[in-house]
Amino acid sequence: MESIGKNAIMYALADGELEAQFKTTAENNGYKLIKGKVGSMSTEKIFAAVETAAQREGLIREDYYRDTHALYHAILDAFVGICRGQLGLGNMLRTVGLIFTVVRGPRNVEHREDGEWLAVVLYGTIGAPVKGYEHETIGLGLNHL
Repeated sequence: MESIGKNAIMYALADGELEAQFKTTAENNGYKLIKGKVGSMSTEKIFAAVETAAQREGLIREDYYRDTHALYHAILDAFVGICRGQLGLGNMLRTVGLIFTVVRGPRNVEHREDGEWLAVVLYGTIGAPVKGYEHETIGLGLNHL
């Protein structure tokens, strides 16, 4: 995968042995990747889970405003994608169960002069807080550092 967005999406969708192979290849191409899970009816919990994981794993520096700001906007863009523009979960009687990925690196391996970027993918299910009423959803957000 030669672009940061593709790396973030493919890593979110990969599992098992394929996930490990994919991560190794992406890291060899200069990307840093993390993956986690979060489920909630609270928008704030989704943002907090992604930000906390990115800080804990060293993808962003919490004392460096530019990193935190770029991550926030990448999460927001991905969140808009999973919510289809209607920003809200619990207040709209919706809940999510998500896998998230955060990738840091070049926008494209052939254009490293663009500097570093962050990509966030949110993938999973969204729906009414009743088992069986959810459907798949995915969102991608990109932001430069």
